[in-house]
Amino acid sequence: METKVRYLVDTNVWLERLLDQEKSVVVSKFFDLISTDSLFVSDFSIHSIGVILSRLKKYDIFKKFINDLFINGQIELLSLDSSDLLDVIDNIQRYKIDFDDSYQFSIAQKYDLTIVTFDKDFNIKDIKKKTPDDIVGKK
Repeated sequence: METKVRYLVDTNVWLERLLDQEKSVVVSKFFDLISTDSLFVSDFSIHSIGVILSRLKKYDIFKKFINDLFINGQIELLSLDSSDLLDVIDNIQRYKIDFDDSYQFSIAQKYDLTIVTFDKDFNIKDIKKKTPDDIVGKK
């Protein structure tokens, strides 16, 4: 029996769609293909998106995003416990990645998720990572 792949969607993927950027169409196809029960978002991503959208004064987009994800979409929000932050520091040192990338990676490790991202900083041997293009191309 094939196990269902579960995805942690990185901040840059959400923003690509929310801000209708260059890869917005492929991100939209990715979201159309994958069931919401296989998609997860970190609290770090939500906070980062909130900071970015509020700086851009795109409050309505952020409100709609929160409604779409958690009220209509039933996407699960994941976070790390205080003790898990030690793993974040270990991953920063081991993989030479930034705090935000390490936080995402630590969540992916904890919950056995594949990271969906455009960030090339995740192109590291031990990190399960795909781009939306990888997934859309396979379907």
